[in-house]
Amino acid sequence: MERAFEAQCQSYLLDGLKAALLTDRDGVIILKCISENAPPKITDPLIPTNFAVANNQASKLGLKHNEIIVSMYGLYQLVQLDQNPLIITIISDASANTGAFMQLARQLKIVTDPLVDLMQTGGHLTSANQE
Repeated sequence: MERAFEAQCQSYLLDGLKAALLTDRDGVIILKCISENAPPKITDPLIPTNFAVANNQASKLGLKHNEIIVSMYGLYQLVQLDQNPLIITIISDASANTGAFMQLARQLKIVTDPLVDLMQTGGHLTSANQE
């Protein structure tokens, strides 16, 4: 699964991808692909935990369940996809193609769905279902 995660990210590194992370809601990194020129604090656990809070607050406001939240900052944009109980976070240059990174998040969701299914059913990950 780690190889597939990284393989999906490789072609996006030239398009401004700084980091792709699969974390739990506390920000613990499960899988990652980090660009060589990414800033040192890009894996800060506050990034995915803030998404969890924002997503929860949005649903309380009656916006229903959010699948993806896009955040824009001065230098970076974040595309975060809810894959309960996990979060996929894509961090890229602010000028990068947001739609392309939303597509990457959806591709990474497909790659990591078996892990999420196992977590939700209490199963165990074996070498057979890691591919």
